[in-house]
Amino acid sequence: MENLRKNAVFNWFYKINQIPRGSGNEEAIANFLVGFAEDRNLKVRKDSANNVIIEKEATEGYENSKSVIIQGHMDMVCVKEDGSTHDFEKDPIDMYIDGDFLKARGTTLGGDDGMAVAYALTILDSDEIRHPRLTVLITTEEETTMKGAGSIKKGDVEGDYLLNIDSEEESIFLVSSAGGAETVSSFKLEWEDKNSEALKVKISGLEGGHSGMEINRDKANANVLAARVLGDLRREMQIRLAKINGGTKHNAIANRNEFIICVEDLELAKSRIKELEEDFVHEYKSTDPNLKIEVEEIRVERVLSEELSNRFISFAVSVPNGVFAYSKNIDGLVETSLNNAIVSQGEEVIEYVISVRSASASKLKFLIEKLNTIADVNGAKFEIENEYPGWEYEPESKLKDIAEETWNAMYPNKATFEAVHAGLECGILKRALPNTEMISFGPDMFDAHSPKERISISSTKKVYDFTLKLLENLK
Repeated sequence: MENLRKNAVFNWFYKINQIPRGSGNEEAIANFLVGFAEDRNLKVRKDSANNVIIEKEATEGYENSKSVIIQGHMDMVCVKEDGSTHDFEKDPIDMYIDGDFLKARGTTLGGDDGMAVAYALTILDSDEIRHPRLTVLITTEEETTMKGAGSIKKGDVEGDYLLNIDSEEESIFLVSSAGGAETVSSFKLEWEDKNSEALKVKISGLEGGHSGMEINRDKANANVLAARVLGDLRREMQIRLAKINGGTKHNAIANRNEFIICVEDLELAKSRIKELEEDFVHEYKSTDPNLKIEVEEIRVERVLSEELSNRFISFAVSVPNGVFAYSKNIDGLVETSLNNAIVSQGEEVIEYVISVRSASASKLKFLIEKLNTIADVNGAKFEIENEYPGWEYEPESKLKDIAEETWNAMYPNKATFEAVHAGLECGILKRALPNTEMISFGPDMFDAHSPKERISISSTKKVYDFTLKLLENLK
């Protein structure tokens, strides 16, 4: 790692990964960025959402060029492997090199989107790079609420071009993205005393991953598997739910779920769960080879009412998950999808969070209404949170043309321009920057939002060199 840190980009990435920066916990990293700018006498401000905006004047010969915004987000998804003792509130990311890949031990790496921050700091720190007037916009809470981008109003930042460095395949430039929302279905808890034997069921070993980028891979979702187990057992015996929790992030495919149930026949239930585990292992042998279900006998003092248990199980079995529709205009592109992201039981309610995405506003609306209906039929309170708009494709774009010419002149793998089935901040920022041309790009990154996240070292260098050449060509 020490040798890699001789490269300025990776050195800055290492430094920001020493600072905890999970979504909603960005105060420290924001202050670090402000301090960086102040130490270099750059104009900087931190707004009420903890977004950091740094400005740097054009270099000689670029004073009359169109201005550029370099944009990324400072927060990261915090997911760790089962058994990991890592504390995302205080521990640095433990990085290591494996061939051409930079990885983290037992946790997400934070390349999404720490690499954008590292690129920006490297560019701002240099007096040798030629560029137009720059504004660096580093936002907060992109991985959860997109609060940072959503707080940007007209006049907060200005620029003719915007480079969003938050994509995960080199040479593929994104020019359109899906809109989406989170739906929350809440079941009010109804308890009954019942001192009884019970089963604790733990579903784990799933791969997880980004629910936008990898939803088409049909990976196992732990919350969906839990619903299948509960639904199957209910057909054969009376079942009472005592506790259930699964998934951690709205934009990550749930990689674990744990629930506690009381049933009439423990041995029969354990036998049936074992059969279901074999079915699941067979179904997902290519995508989730380490899937497993563990069952432990315990005692409980209370359970949820029979009526609530049935309503919740009916809801969980009924809600769709995965790809809902493919694009009719772009071959292979997911148009609409759902991710059964989080099941969370608190003191008063069970919340079931489903992340919905679509490039079609009308289909997104229809899907949300479908979920609302399923929630209503099963007696759940239904709410919509964190809606964000899509980013529409603009065929006439000088920035797109210059980026394509620049990449193709540098590298043999030709540039392509695509839409993506994920929410990007470009769609939100367009409201404040309606006349700004935008593209999104980044180095090769794999298994984002999971502990297997890794980023290609060689690709990171290539895309950084491209970024410098693009800035130079935007004269």
